[in-house]
Amino acid sequence: MKIKIKNKFLQSLFFRIILIVIGVGIIPCLILRAGILRSYEMRAVSLRTADIQNQCTILCNQLSSAKYLSDTSSDVINAELIQLTNVYNGRVMIVDQDCEIIQDTYNIDEGKTIVSEAVIQTFAGTGTNHYDKKNHYIEVTAPIMDAGGTDAEGVMLVSVSTDTIVDSLDILESKGNIILATLSFLMMVLALLIAWLVVRPLKKITQSIEAVTEGYVQEALHENTYTETEAMSDAFNMMMGRLKVLDDSRQEFVSNVSHELKTPLTSMKVLADALLSQEEAPVEMYREFMGDITEEIDRENVIITDLLSLVKMDRSSPDLNIQSTDINELLELILKRLKPIAMKKNVDVVFESFRPVTAEVDEVKMTLAFSNLVENAIKYNHEEGWVHVSLNADHKFFYVSVSDSGPGIAPEEHDHIFERFYRVDKSHSRELGGSGLGLAITRSAVIMHRGSVKVESEKGEGTTFTVRIPLNYIV
Repeated sequence: MKIKIKNKFLQSLFFRIILIVIGVGIIPCLILRAGILRSYEMRAVSLRTADIQNQCTILCNQLSSAKYLSDTSSDVINAELIQLTNVYNGRVMIVDQDCEIIQDTYNIDEGKTIVSEAVIQTFAGTGTNHYDKKNHYIEVTAPIMDAGGTDAEGVMLVSVSTDTIVDSLDILESKGNIILATLSFLMMVLALLIAWLVVRPLKKITQSIEAVTEGYVQEALHENTYTETEAMSDAFNMMMGRLKVLDDSRQEFVSNVSHELKTPLTSMKVLADALLSQEEAPVEMYREFMGDITEEIDRENVIITDLLSLVKMDRSSPDLNIQSTDINELLELILKRLKPIAMKKNVDVVFESFRPVTAEVDEVKMTLAFSNLVENAIKYNHEEGWVHVSLNADHKFFYVSVSDSGPGIAPEEHDHIFERFYRVDKSHSRELGGSGLGLAITRSAVIMHRGSVKVESEKGEGTTFTVRIPLNYIV
């Protein structure tokens, strides 16, 4: 397995996965090891303590029967005490009622007085036990009862070494360390394998993403190792598809702009060359050709103006000059300005307002958006047709609807009419002086206001555009 990772993100992820896997594997092993050692120690001490307490109980009964506290010369009792000492590698002391040590199997403290909490508590009739882990011994006390079995007349104090338990713990710990080291090695190998398996598909995805900086990837990404990588691959392919569409749209837009700007220039050059080729051209021809050149200049100016407007629309929302605006008044002013165009074509324009509407909008951009809709409805209409503009609102949005009696738009073209330079009827549009940018400008202005615009139309049945804008601007 060859592991070679250059990407810093993948390197970080690779080592994090290793640390997580090792941590998940090793830490529980360490806790389990400590728990086993602790459990063994407590179990061994508990068994040793219980065994000693049983021996002390038996011996205390014998001491009481033999009245050992009055006469310590019994060879049988002394032999048993010595045997207890040898078997458990400990020390036995017998304390009388005056807290004086009358027998010590080590022959060190006989005749001395011992006053301790354990001895005092035992004289009260309760035996004790204590495990001193630091000094490796267990201390057990047992009461020596009188003949009636009611009062304690002495105490047997036994101290037993736990060196054997410590030795067993050391052996168990060393074996545990060997097992832990083996598991650690296996965990390391497993961590490397898991990290490699996780990072490998991500590496392919990362390489594809990095390739985007050098140009669009032509091949789709198919990394279906895991559900997550499959989802990432699908998202990446969708993103690349969207980028490809945007790139194609950009190229088409540049091509269309070049074509639209070049067409009037070509017409003007043809007209100018025609005049220059004739030495004594009639004045009427000069006037006719200059008139045509003026129209082409006006057409070029319309295209450039619309392009500049569209560029401004593409900018971010901070360029909006949001103010509280009377939408009724705004629409009435737009219709007033467009009235001469409607009169020239004998189109009847009707405005219907259901209620007064005031909203937070950029008045200039909204004017441009609604003007394009109404102007298109007038221009692309039949002689003596009609245009109906309505305004309504609810508690959250206001709605502007522009309907006309024009030729309509086929359903298959509805998704394209908001594209830049798209024309339903290209030849007729150019005759009417259209730039092909009006609806694109309208849509951009509406979107900048967090609104929406939709079209309803059938071929030969007129068209209705409906714009929905929030009453309060959403930042």
